[in-house]
Amino acid sequence: MVSRVRSDKGKAAIVAPDLDALARYVPDLKDWPASWRFDNEDIPPGQAIVEVFTPFLQHLLAQGYARKTLYRHRDNLWILGGHLIEVRYEDKHAAAMDANALVLSQIHEYGGPLITRHLSEDAQSSFDATCKKLYRFLCPS
Repeated sequence: MVSRVRSDKGKAAIVAPDLDALARYVPDLKDWPASWRFDNEDIPPGQAIVEVFTPFLQHLLAQGYARKTLYRHRDNLWILGGHLIEVRYEDKHAAAMDANALVLSQIHEYGGPLITRHLSEDAQSSFDATCKKLYRFLCPS
């Protein structure tokens, strides 16, 4: 069962007291690679991207963020994963990278790739915030 505590903003937050919390937070995580694919050859790289994202998703759960915040970060990671598969599809150099290097080639301390054709300005800002958090998680100073 997911327990709730008050976050610093007074809203109920999800806390991860057990191993099933991630499955409740992202019930379709195992399906992400298939949702990103252009063809079936994209599924193994997609699974590797999910492996990079999973510790970060667990970290977010442990932070005590509000449910809405957690869902926003989850959704932004799904967008990033789809973008990464698209980058692999269009760039042979990127296709040769391992998942961690591919993720780090697309995010940085200031945000993530520009997804303007799909995102509004506010949604891009939210996406960038998630990418910054992921970058800091993968590259602690």
